[in-house]
Amino acid sequence: MADPLYELLAPYLEASESTDTIPTLNDSVTSKYLDRLHTLSLNSLTSQEPQSLAQSSHSTLLSIQSLSSRSHAAVIASSDRFANLQQSLPFLAEETTNLHNDIPKLDERAATFSTRYSRSTENEVLDRRKKALLMERNSDRLSDILDLPTLLSSAISSTAAQGASGTTNYATALDLHSHIKRLHLLYADSPLMSSIYAQTESAMQELKSHLISSLRGQNVKLAAGMRTIGWLRRVAPELGLVDSQSPEKEGLLGYLFLVCRLSNLVTMLAALEPLRQLADQETETRSRRGPKSRRSELSNGSAWHGGQQSERYLKRYIEIFREQSFAIVSMFKSIFPSTDAQPSEDFKLPFKSAGLKSSLPTSKTESISALSPSALSTFPTHLTDLLFHTLDEYLPNVLDKTSRESLLTQ
Repeated sequence: MADPLYELLAPYLEASESTDTIPTLNDSVTSKYLDRLHTLSLNSLTSQEPQSLAQSSHSTLLSIQSLSSRSHAAVIASSDRFANLQQSLPFLAEETTNLHNDIPKLDERAATFSTRYSRSTENEVLDRRKKALLMERNSDRLSDILDLPTLLSSAISSTAAQGASGTTNYATALDLHSHIKRLHLLYADSPLMSSIYAQTESAMQELKSHLISSLRGQNVKLAAGMRTIGWLRRVAPELGLVDSQSPEKEGLLGYLFLVCRLSNLVTMLAALEPLRQLADQETETRSRRGPKSRRSELSNGSAWHGGQQSERYLKRYIEIFREQSFAIVSMFKSIFPSTDAQPSEDFKLPFKSAGLKSSLPTSKTESISALSPSALSTFPTHLTDLLFHTLDEYLPNVLDKTSRESLLTQ
């Protein structure tokens, strides 16, 4: 049923700007306002209601102006977004459809990747990545290991430059070599450790040469000789023990020590070359005179007045020979005290009193070690032969009895 008041006011109603339509009774705002007009008197409608509507309109206008001032940027942006929404919604729907169609392919690819690179299966790519990560985590250790040959070579080179004073570097080089050898035993299958060990062995050959050269040097004291032999036992164990039953024997190191010291003795005696040349001249002169000439000189009362140069040479020769030979033998006995053992112990021929049964060595190595004499047993004979050869050659040049006795006493 139509409201008479609404029909009365309908000609005066204006269309809304947002909807371009005239308000109807179905509108809740219109319905509430008409209900409010029914409660007012005629006097209120003519006097108070216009003023109330004007105040409400003014208040609404102020609110709209304040809202526009505060949120005009957001309102404009929202309007632009809303204008583009008609184009964005179809594009979003199309992309959503494509994503829905591609999900099965993505799931298939993910399953294939998971199967191929699973930890439960062997994969060459994963193995390479694991090795690369392992090397990256241990890069510092690998760098330290790669620097070991360089450190060893530096220690050996600095020791050679310092000479006898570089004992600390020898110990450092031996410790480094022991460490590298231990790593090579632990990781025998590693090509890296095999290469480092090969470089180390090359450097150790140089160290052996330095140690042997130090044994051939002049004025080697007992302490230095013992240290050098101890280092050689570590550097070249193949020169050490040859008899497992007698670990205190010198082995080949004794022969090496005597050869090196003999080389030093020969070098020192070779320094007497100027005196030896003068003595050789006297020997030639004596040889040219012959025995008949010497007998005629004796019968005529004249004598051979030569031999002074031979006497000087032999005196200096015997002095060096006596000092060095005594030093070699005494130092050898101090370094290898086992060489003072009885011959029966050296040749291992003890007989049991019960059955006279000998305990000969059974193995080939023990047989060679047992039957080989000590290095010192034949060395004095060689020194004696060397001295006798020199005396036989130059002592006949010295005919003065006092000089000859002095040389023989010396």
